[in-house]
Amino acid sequence: MKFLDIENWERKEHFHFFNTFLDPYFSVTTKVDVTLAKAYAKEYSLSFFAIYLHACMQAINSVENFKYRIEDDKVAVYDTIHASATILRPNKTFAFSFIHYSDDLLTFINNLNREKERIFNSDSLFPPVNTLDCMYCSSMPWIPIEGHKEPLKGVKESVPKFAFGKAVEANGIFEMTIAASVNHALIDGYHLSCFFDKFQEFLNSYK
Repeated sequence: MKFLDIENWERKEHFHFFNTFLDPYFSVTTKVDVTLAKAYAKEYSLSFFAIYLHACMQAINSVENFKYRIEDDKVAVYDTIHASATILRPNKTFAFSFIHYSDDLLTFINNLNREKERIFNSDSLFPPVNTLDCMYCSSMPWIPIEGHKEPLKGVKESVPKFAFGKAVEANGIFEMTIAASVNHALIDGYHLSCFFDKFQEFLNSYK
């Protein structure tokens, strides 16, 4: 991890402006095509959630601004971003995970499965690791979502937040709605669009 030279950053004024906001997050909801990813998961008996979460993490780690976090009004730049996903227990409560990212899909799935096992055998809401070098996400595979609002703690946050809805089929094409909430002090619409382009690219790579 290193700190960004804010004074020589082209977004210096944008950062200082939005960093004063009580709620600097802006949100976008859009759809991605998960047809190939869903077919890949079925063919190889893999978790569809694990497949699209891995594609999401590949995209996040491909866009520089998604590695930025605000720490004491400085901008920290992390080398790697991991996944903090909500995991549903058999009793229908959930817990937060910390899934270490790997470019390798099977390694990532193993990391996810270890976190699921830990959560299934624990009553704790929080993981042992709880750092800012992650993204927060939740999945609602039961319903197609048209919009989403994230809860705020009332303290300054900078971790990107995502919600994944149900994959819906029409004419042989599966689409899934993604809601993304990001801190405008660090991320603009351009960077968010780059993320979604990369996300779709990685989703299409599962063939």
